[in-house]
Amino acid sequence: MKITSVTAIPASAQTRSGARNYMFVKIETDEGIVGWGEATSGPRSVGTMVEEFGAQLIGKDPGRIEQHWQTLYHHFHVRGGVIQMSAISGIEIALWDIKGKALGVPIYELLGGQMRERIWCYGRWDGRTPELAVETAMSFVDQGITALKGDPFEHRGLFIPIEAERLAIAKMEAVRGAVGDDVELLVEVHGRLAPSEAIRIGNELEQYRPFMYEEPVPPQNLDALQRVAESVNIPIATGERLLTKWDYTDLLQRQIVALIQPDIVQAGGILELKKIAAMAEAHYVGFQPHNPYGPLCTIASLHLDACTPNFMIQEGGLHPWFQDACTGDFPKQKDGYLPIPPGPGLGVGMDEDWLKANPWRDDAAVWRAGDGSIASRQDTNWS
Repeated sequence: MKITSVTAIPASAQTRSGARNYMFVKIETDEGIVGWGEATSGPRSVGTMVEEFGAQLIGKDPGRIEQHWQTLYHHFHVRGGVIQMSAISGIEIALWDIKGKALGVPIYELLGGQMRERIWCYGRWDGRTPELAVETAMSFVDQGITALKGDPFEHRGLFIPIEAERLAIAKMEAVRGAVGDDVELLVEVHGRLAPSEAIRIGNELEQYRPFMYEEPVPPQNLDALQRVAESVNIPIATGERLLTKWDYTDLLQRQIVALIQPDIVQAGGILELKKIAAMAEAHYVGFQPHNPYGPLCTIASLHLDACTPNFMIQEGGLHPWFQDACTGDFPKQKDGYLPIPPGPGLGVGMDEDWLKANPWRDDAAVWRAGDGSIASRQDTNWS
């Protein structure tokens, strides 16, 4: 079997917070088997990188996934940025889809086999006010969801005004009171606190028993994260903005996090996350793939969750539009869990009629790294 084409397909979808853009990857072969992947990272420019990298694979055997990953990763002397890694990730996922289809098995069977029957997942508890945060939380609890994540912070910059700090704590207090003690609450910060403030607020939030305190400080400074981890009694999580096994080496060696969150469509794809998860397992650290993107990010993550020993909980996968956008039966949550995807390969693909009917929109919501507002950071991260 040989690869005949690698195509990037931009599209958009209507989410709770408005239109959002996504990038998908289609790989065709001379035997008619088609593989699908996702390379969403924000900019449309990742599509150009997908096709530039894809040109290197034309005429090659799609089954030699590790070899192709190494070739693409080392293609440029300057490497490792989010655009390059998202392109590699999308291609790699599509290659696994082809391999599974060619062998007639789900991807998780090629990675050690299934070791759990269902995947624990979580919804959200965001809201501009405590009352709205409770409303959001209960909308998911009413669906049977048993874990919720929310970002209660609405300030800009690293230094939080006292009013915003009080509001964040009031939201957490209100949601905990509404959902009771049997629902896990995850606190998301998006790296928007200075260390001293992350410590002070973390200690205040401890009474509400957070399941985790995610990215309390910006991810670039591990010394700052270590200072927070050593000063609060809440499990720390981070990793959604780290790429490849090399970015995780120092973090894991420091033993300062309880949970890592690599993104399968940005950190290198399925096998790279499997390697990162194994590194974390050796340090007694849990694994939860980051996933605020499209349906193939979810599906690829679920295959990995099914066969990874230190998997803990899965983000995302609850968007109603996923079923419309995909061929096959997209997994639907029940009682707070998502089922293992059907096979072979990913088990679902993108509906090309849906892709044509939902082109990329220049007015869609974007992830603005420098903007700490609720609209751009929190509302666009709905699961």
